[in-house]
Parts: sequence; C-alpha cells; structure tokens
Amino acid sequence: MARKYDKDFLGSVDKSFDSSKSFYKLDLLCKLIRMTIILVMTFSLVMTFSIVLYGCSGQEQKSQETTSQIEKPVEKEEKTTESAEKPGEKITEMQITGNINILSGLPISEEIKNLRPFAIMIENSPDARPQSGLNLADVVIEVVDEGGITRYVVIYSSHEAEIVGPVRSARQYYAEFARGFDPIYVFWGTYPECYKIIEDTGLDVLSVLGDQTGNSSITAQASYWRDNSRVAPHNGYMSILQLKEDAKRLGYSLEGGQSPLKFKLDAPLSERGDISDISIDFSTAQFLANFKYDKENNNYLKFVGGSPQTDREKGEQLKVNNIIAMITDIEGPIDAAGHMAARTTGVGKAFYFMDGKVIEGSWERTSIFDPFTYKDAEGNLVLFNRGSTWIAVVQSIDRIKY
Repeated sequence: MARKYDKDFLGSVDKSFDSSKSFYKLDLLCKLIRMTIILVMTFSLVMTFSIVLYGCSGQEQKSQETTSQIEKPVEKEEKTTESAEKPGEKITEMQITGNINILSGLPISEEIKNLRPFAIMIENSPDARPQSGLNLADVVIEVVDEGGITRYVVIYSSHEAEIVGPVRSARQYYAEFARGFDPIYVFWGTYPECYKIIEDTGLDVLSVLGDQTGNSSITAQASYWRDNSRVAPHNGYMSILQLKEDAKRLGYSLEGGQSPLKFKLDAPLSERGDISDISIDFSTAQFLANFKYDKENNNYLKFVGGSPQTDREKGEQLKVNNIIAMITDIEGPIDAAGHMAARTTGVGKAFYFMDGKVIEGSWERTSIFDPFTYKDAEGNLVLFNRGSTWIAVVQSIDRIKY
C-alpha cells in the first residue's frame, strides 16, 4: 500500500537538506580561505628569502667592486716606483720611473714627446755658430774631429725641433756613439769607406748623400734645405717633422729607442753644491767648452770658445741639467784626410756634474749595440736630473777642470 507522506514531514526534510547544503558551502569556503592564506604566506616567505639573498649577493659584489677600485691606484703607484735595476746593478737613490721620456726623464705630455730618438750630426766650427735646435736636444755628445774641430751627435726624443743644423757628415765613432740609443741616424754623407761601416752597425739611416762606391746600400733619402745667408758647407738644415716623414716612407719605426740615463729629483736648494765653473778642453781655445752653474735654477749655462753658446733662432743661451765627462782613447790623425779614431766600448773614467757637485766614477759598455752604463766610484748606478744632458768625450783627465 502506498505510503502517504505528511506535508509537514516532507517540509522538515527539505529544511534539513537546505541546512546541510548551507553547512557544506560554508565548510568549503573556510577551506578555500585557509588555502589562500597558506599560499600568501608561502609566497611572502619566498619573496622575503629572495630579497635577502639578492641583497647579500649585491653587497658582496659591491664590496668586490670597492676593493677593485681601491686596488687600482696601488697598482699604479707600484708601477711608478718600480726599479729598472738589472742583475748586478745597484741604485742607491729613489729612481723616477713610469710614463716619462727615456732621454729627458720628463713626464710624457702634449709638449713632451716620446719619439724614437733621432741622432743628427751637427758641426761646431766657428762658421757654423750659432747653431739651430741644440736648445731642444735631450742629449748632445761632443767629440773632437779632424783638425781639432769638435762635432756633435745631437739626440732628440722629447721635442720635434723644426730647424736643426748646420748638419754635417758622419764618422765611424760618431755612428758608434749613436748606436747605443737605437736611433734613426741622420747625417750629410761621409767619406767613401765609412758608408759600409755605418751600414754594418745596423742603424736606420737618413743621409743627404748616398754611397757612390756601391759598397753599401745607403742612398740619398733625407729631406733638407740650404740657408743662403750662410756659406756652404755650413748652411745645410733639416727638420725633425720632415725627417719623420722620410722615416715613415722608408718603413722605419718611430717607436722604441734605448737610453743610458736613469733619473731622480733635483737636489733641494739647501743641498746643492758650489762647483760653478767647469771647463773641458777638446783641442784649441776655439773649441773650449765651459759650463757655469746657476744654483737657483739648478742648471748650467753653456759657453764655447769663451763666449755664450746661443740658439740661432731664439738668441737664448744654452742650458743643460747634467754634464758627463767621459775619458777614452782618442787617436789621430789616422789617415791622410786627418780622420780621428775614438774607442766607444770597454771601460773608462767618468765625471758627472749635477746639483752643483761632481761624482767621480766610470763608464762601461760591452758593445756598440748597448747603452752606456754610468756608475759612481762604489759601483752604484748614477741617477741624473731630469732635463738635458751634455756628454763630452776627451782623452785624458787633465782636460777636465773644475
């Protein structure tokens, strides 16, 4: 028999079902809220950990960068105070190194160049005076030539002199003196037998005249001009700027070079000496070289033949910062032309004038390819003042007076 359901009963069942359904929905909502909270907290923890980790990493990198920035000046300072000392050499004073010209010791700048040296033959006969460009030379080497006349090997690296001269011919010992600087050697020809001798030194050369004997490959390659206000052969001139172009055309390098000089700071005024008048006798009174010390400026005024030696263009008296007097064997005349011979290797006595004082010592050189080494009496390397240096080469000590 079919059961009849009471309406109230059915109504209560529906209500109970509705109530259960509401409870189920509420429970599901709570679970969703809990899961959302857990996800948010998890995400927050992950983000927090990532930020902390990144911060530590960034701090470490920043610390490394700071350390690197601190270390760089130290490296630079070490580089500027490093020693150029070789095995067996001793340096007793603070040596200047770093970005300096190898022949003058002056800091490289727009004004101070660092060219491969140009070694140019300049004459010193009375008809050649006053010369041009000696005031811009880094090193001048003076040695006697035939007839007692002296001639200069004038070496440029710091300055590009626009007028140099009068330029004259080469000799074997001049080329050998120049060779130790690894320069571009510039001259106005030479006597026939000497072209081959010069070529055998391995020098890069620029000559006005070429070898007509065919014994060497030296040809006329140097740019020059003649000054008609002077009488030949005392009127041949050159320019470092033009010679650079000649060198490029021939494929010579304009970089490199060697130097016998190492440098220091000038002595303070209170420590300067009073050796004021130095004379070097090469031959006759016309070629007597005198140097008078200027204590205030710590340099030496140059005189020749009893008169101030001046620059032709500027009219200023020549000044040098160091004087080296070298003693070596000089002989001659060795042939009918009156040529001389000078020893350019081995060892010999030397006197070094700077800071108003003199240091007695020695020079030495193993071969013509090496720079000279200058030492004091105890065997220490001599350090020179920055600037220009005049090297006088004579055959005996009695030719040097001070």
